[in-house]
Amino acid sequence: MKRLILSLCMIFTAQRTYAQTLEKMSWFNEPEKWEVKNNSLSMTVTPQSDYWRISHYGFTVDDAPFYYTTYGGEFEAKVKISGQYKARFDQMGLMLRTDKENYIKAGIEFVNGKYNLSTVVTHGTSDWSVITLDKTPSEVWIKAIRRLDAVEIFYSFDDKKYTMMRNAHLQDNTPVTVGLMAACPDGNGFTAVFEHFKVKHLPDQRRLKWLENNK
Repeated sequence: MKRLILSLCMIFTAQRTYAQTLEKMSWFNEPEKWEVKNNSLSMTVTPQSDYWRISHYGFTVDDAPFYYTTYGGEFEAKVKISGQYKARFDQMGLMLRTDKENYIKAGIEFVNGKYNLSTVVTHGTSDWSVITLDKTPSEVWIKAIRRLDAVEIFYSFDDKKYTMMRNAHLQDNTPVTVGLMAACPDGNGFTAVFEHFKVKHLPDQRRLKWLENNK
């Protein structure tokens, strides 16, 4: 009985800590309607909102919802996403950001009735890469691994097999905000749900090499 009580207490504490972590995150461009419940964030995405800088379209916008925490050093971030996409360019996923001119956003973007694995990398100006999906997944896992001066972006349909979709530069030794982003550039908003968001610390590779060489 004591073991059972102890196990239940440990499970409760872990769930409570996880939920508190999500609840203690911060908003940039907080949407009008959102909720954190059972380790997930749901939001009604702000209409006519996006992140983009200059290239191709000629405008700069920085006004979509972003729910974030701040990390230094190297880490792995992962989240399960599902959205009720409606309009062209409806999108959601992970974002890593050092400032308004330097960020990476990656996830699903809905374009012309198709689901696209989408990554936007911005350093002064934005670029956009897509992988169009033949099927319509009910949910997608997006994972970002920050190592040294680069971020590797992966996707999965089952949280088991991950495939790389982009490798991009991001300044190292600089604090980064990482979290959950959704945008609706061309529509009236949609419901976005983020589940099981987790950031895991990774030991600094340069430090590990130094320790290995200086035993």
